[in-house]
Amino acid sequence: VQLQASGGGLVQPGGSLRLSCAVSGITLANNAIGWFRQAPGKGREEVSCIDSSDWIAYADSVKDRFTISRDNAKNMVFLQMNTLKPEDTAVYYCAAAYGVKSIIGGNYDYWGQGTQVTVSS
Repeated sequence: VQLQASGGGLVQPGGSLRLSCAVSGITLANNAIGWFRQAPGKGREEVSCIDSSDWIAYADSVKDRFTISRDNAKNMVFLQMNTLKPEDTAVYYCAAAYGVKSIIGGNYDYWGQGTQVTVSS
């Protein structure tokens, strides 16, 4: 199982980025995919998740700014991030879990390498 996050970069406050998570080795339609982030010196934080029935959850800190979506045919999950703030700066990771309806990172089995998002002027 492999997950690869991409799409990070440097963006000014108020800007947007779209992260992608390419998934292989599992049937994406049967799995929940979560997005998580870790800022320097801080613990891992849940961001968003989408399960196999398209149930979606967001952390309060990103609600109304971030949108998660999936394309099962392309084995891809996306995180559209708008109105970015400096506090969104972190390494963003995607992870997969079978049969899970949860945004809690501990419930996820497979993790990819992260992509750096830096929000700064």
